[in-house]
Amino acid sequence: MEYYVLTLFPDMIREGMNTSIIGRAIENDVISLEAINIRDYTQNKHGRTDDYPYGGGAGMVMQAQPIYDAYRSIIDRLDYRPMVVYMTPQGRVFDQQMAQELALQKGLIFLCGHYEGVDERVLDEMDVLPVSIGDFVLTGGELPAMCMIDAISRMIPGVLHNEESAEDDSFGDGLLEFPQYSRPEVWRGREVPKILLSGDHAKVDAWRREQSLMRTADRRPDLLLTAAISPKEQDFVKKYLAKKEDL
Repeated sequence: MEYYVLTLFPDMIREGMNTSIIGRAIENDVISLEAINIRDYTQNKHGRTDDYPYGGGAGMVMQAQPIYDAYRSIIDRLDYRPMVVYMTPQGRVFDQQMAQELALQKGLIFLCGHYEGVDERVLDEMDVLPVSIGDFVLTGGELPAMCMIDAISRMIPGVLHNEESAEDDSFGDGLLEFPQYSRPEVWRGREVPKILLSGDHAKVDAWRREQSLMRTADRRPDLLLTAAISPKEQDFVKKYLAKKEDL
């Protein structure tokens, strides 16, 4: 996977992504990441990349020319055209399914907006995919881009040491992940559930599945509407919720 990030703050991207699991994947050439400074492509002698919006209004708008020229600096040296993801609160909300879909791409270009937004003409010219990480507004697109790169990279073989880690993640099968425990066996009077010490993998798997169902019912019941659960599991959830109401 090849990532390209069009940004006014390339150091923010580099410093944020060159650590931990993602940093190791970059170092091992499993993925590549290049942050392109949009300001390097402005034709303004003062280095400006924004101007006042036509029609009036508060704030500034990022101009089309430096963004497009920065974009061309990428695609002109590639033998394919990567999908362009535009970070905006107006886009489709990013989720695990989208992470899995985007992980199949050969490369991705992320456009990080600022101020009041980006000149609409360059978005049309680049045929962007608008994506949001939630119904809130941030000062720029860098943090959302880094969130997406992290989530997408987890889906790419070789990024995680233990490939099963990604399979058990929350949302992997539409449910939240089961609770996890480690040593010591007893901490501040709280014991690890006995089933996890039994060595019976089938029973452990069954317990974890039930815990995922209960946790999802408690914290994100909306996910149960689309999760891949059997009629037996649906019945289990109904009984669990009914029991909670009786308490």
